[in-house]
Amino acid sequence: MRKLFEFEYYLQKGIVKKRRQDKSRAEFLIEESKKSFKGLKIRINKLGIDQFSANSIIKDVHDIIMQSLRAKMLLIGFYSSGNYAHESEVAYMKEIDFNEFDISFVNNLRASRNGINYYGKIFEEKYAEECYKFLIQNHKKFGV
Repeated sequence: MRKLFEFEYYLQKGIVKKRRQDKSRAEFLIEESKKSFKGLKIRINKLGIDQFSANSIIKDVHDIIMQSLRAKMLLIGFYSSGNYAHESEVAYMKEIDFNEFDISFVNNLRASRNGINYYGKIFEEKYAEECYKFLIQNHKKFGV
């Protein structure tokens, strides 16, 4: 996995564009991520994490985090699209004072989700548990 560039790089390359704030879309994404987070907690409390649910939990954690980052960007007028859009959203975490560990964790999560969706990668329960624990510990920072 390649190292993230600084957020400014994605702006210069046109992957992230500055436009007017989109408060209604940001609010929608925040509400969706909160609902998804609540649903994920219910699902894990009832069913737990096992080999059959590990990949879907990893993807859900990824989606919740990415929706919240996207919402934060939209609130100040940034929008990313195209190749490396998700990478730019992770790079944005540095702009909103996340530490290097958190940024690295989310970037690995992004790569893992891509591995699941595009390359048929299967993850074990332990990694899904780590992802879920990370979300539980950081959900307030993400706004969910």
